[in-house]
Amino acid sequence: MIRDTRIGKYAKVPKNSKIREIFNVENPESNFYTKCLTVVSGSDFVNLTFDNFVAFKENVVKGWADEILKIATHTLCHNPPRSVSISKMFTKIKLFVNEERRIPVKNIYQMFPADRKRVEAALVASHLPSLKTDLINPEDFTELIFRQFLTHLCSRPEVNEIFDLLDVLLKPYLTRQQMSTFINKIQRDARLSEFLFKPVQPEQIQNLIEEYEPAKINSHKGHISPEGLIWYLSGPENNLIFPDRLTVHQDMTQPLSHYFINSSHNTYLTAGQFSGISSPEMYRQVLLAGCRCLELDCWKGRPPDEEPIITHGFTMTTEILFKDVIEAIAESAFKTSQYPVILSFENHVDSPKQQAKMADYCRTIFGDMLLTETMDKYPLKPGTPIPSPQELMGKILIKNKKNRMTNPNSQMGQRRKSLEPVLDQTAQTESIQTGENVDEQCEVDEEPENIEQEEEEEQELKKNESDEGTAGQEVRAYEEMSSLVNYIQPVKFESFEVAKKINKSYIISSFTETKALDLLIKFPIDFVEYNKRQMSRIYPKGTRVDSSNYMPHVFWNAGCQMVALNFQTADLPMQLNSSFFEINGRSGYILKHELLRRLEKTFDPFTADRIDVVVSNTVSILIISGQFLSDRNSKFYVEVELFGLHHDPKRKYRTKLNTEQNSINPQWKDEETFVFEKILVPELASIRISTFDDSGKFIGHRILPVTALQTGYRHIGLRSETNQQLTMPSLFVHIEVKDYVPDTWAGMVEHQTSNSILLLSFSLQLQHLQAPISFLTCSAPARDC
Repeated sequence: MIRDTRIGKYAKVPKNSKIREIFNVENPESNFYTKCLTVVSGSDFVNLTFDNFVAFKENVVKGWADEILKIATHTLCHNPPRSVSISKMFTKIKLFVNEERRIPVKNIYQMFPADRKRVEAALVASHLPSLKTDLINPEDFTELIFRQFLTHLCSRPEVNEIFDLLDVLLKPYLTRQQMSTFINKIQRDARLSEFLFKPVQPEQIQNLIEEYEPAKINSHKGHISPEGLIWYLSGPENNLIFPDRLTVHQDMTQPLSHYFINSSHNTYLTAGQFSGISSPEMYRQVLLAGCRCLELDCWKGRPPDEEPIITHGFTMTTEILFKDVIEAIAESAFKTSQYPVILSFENHVDSPKQQAKMADYCRTIFGDMLLTETMDKYPLKPGTPIPSPQELMGKILIKNKKNRMTNPNSQMGQRRKSLEPVLDQTAQTESIQTGENVDEQCEVDEEPENIEQEEEEEQELKKNESDEGTAGQEVRAYEEMSSLVNYIQPVKFESFEVAKKINKSYIISSFTETKALDLLIKFPIDFVEYNKRQMSRIYPKGTRVDSSNYMPHVFWNAGCQMVALNFQTADLPMQLNSSFFEINGRSGYILKHELLRRLEKTFDPFTADRIDVVVSNTVSILIISGQFLSDRNSKFYVEVELFGLHHDPKRKYRTKLNTEQNSINPQWKDEETFVFEKILVPELASIRISTFDDSGKFIGHRILPVTALQTGYRHIGLRSETNQQLTMPSLFVHIEVKDYVPDTWAGMVEHQTSNSILLLSFSLQLQHLQAPISFLTCSAPARDC
């Protein structure tokens, strides 16, 4: 997978002395850097390959770099129809020729190693050479021939069930009218309004038949065969996800706090939190993946250079230069998304000189990208919103402590207990969310009631220190760094009541996952209200030394904007995060549901009741078959699981093992349909469909936002643990997403549906008689009619 392209000084310069001599690298007049192009690829953020190219002329590489990156990062490239995967298989076979420019048949056997006999039989049936030592002339191996080969290899008997569904009993094809019924009834989403989304017309049906039916004699008659139907179901018309969801389609003009923001924790690490390697490359990779909030743990550099460094304090992780990280961010910040980048500083640099150096690097390297002044339209005043992603496009915002004077008589200072951890090691500390200046080291007014209470508080103190890691030990922000902070001002959280009273949207508080979960359980509605006014950042507890992650959707449900994860760890939470932020053009920003934005709406993420202004959904999924699941013959099973609100259906469904060892086209016959009956807020729900072999080995998966799912018969292209598209493995399923109807209403809906069918039937009869009467029916949800 291509991840990046780099040119000029950011390209990889050859280290080999002979190559450097050939290209005259050392000579400034050679303009070597203007001719360099590096293509970065890899299976994840850490294991990368750098392929270097040199052009004959200057500035040629820029066009190549831009176009390659545009293709590699296009949203449709990450969500291709099944036909694109098939074309990739064909291209791979076609390109790997021998020295005589002929295709070795052994390459075909190597591509489909699970069942040699089936491959041999398919080659013979396609009139192709079948011995491993045979060779094929490229001109004889067309895409049409390859498709015929695949049809023999992977016969897809499950498609015949679709013909049975349409009462095609005598003829091995669908007529134009039957095809229309299939497209406009079975494949059509019941949530769509017929007024806004017109059914496919007869002339469009005929065009589709002509495009996908391989036998011209059938297509001229308006007929499509089972093979033609397979290719139609593999085409872009039957994408798994609504194509418009993959582009930036949401309103991007609302305050920044109204969005979920793709966020990273300890961004510099490539492995564990205790002894992992730090790398500036990680900043590039997460930015290219759509991350918009990065963390920089800054520490004081040693003499003689006294260059600030980034590392995980008090551990064995390696150190990298702060300057190198800033340069990496500057080069990659807006390559794949133009929406703002937030740099979350955990600043331990207690040297005014080195903090000044950090600020100077930010100003000089970022240049105009750095937002240093507030906008006239958005002053830093209580009750005033902060700017929108649209207004901050191309801008970098700094989240760092602000330099404030102390006030030991503040309200929060009087409340604070002596057993709370001292978060700042300097004499002066930041303002707490009272909006006043405070002294965090003030003395307590009251003694603990008893020894037991004191012991409990000591245990809580130890737990908080362990969970926070070094985040609670930031130092004072000196003037140079403090002046860079505007709309993202971090303060220590006191209470939801105080936050509401202060009402400053530019204030942000950070919570460990344990602290955030505790607040969410105790004060769910208050937490949601808090996130409507201002932003919160959640990060993994310090005891996750293996860089594991927590489940992010728990905090998205409360409207938490920056739910930061360890991007280097491809676990289930990270997979969920990657899939969640794939929609809306991979911009890194997802607009929150209005329940999480509108102040006049009250929302409890633990509710089990119907929610006003929300139409709940029912999702049904039938697992039918798989294609090319593994390199060895095996049996397989599929799991289907929902991630959403606390009281959404929690059951994890699982199919039986398919009946015979078959990796090429396993079938799940007589399998039950998996139904998630009442998904309360579909915008906050995702479904994971994962496949395993009979030994429990992970084959591939796909996590799909409920609101982006298309209904009908669909191919699901599986992905790896790092969320990369797998070319060959796929599942064939039937999906139905519809508005949830309570049991008490079911009879009324059924009665209305019956009346609609009678009216439609009567209308069709009248049209057949050419009567000048027509009936208008609406099959859309009530809210669209």
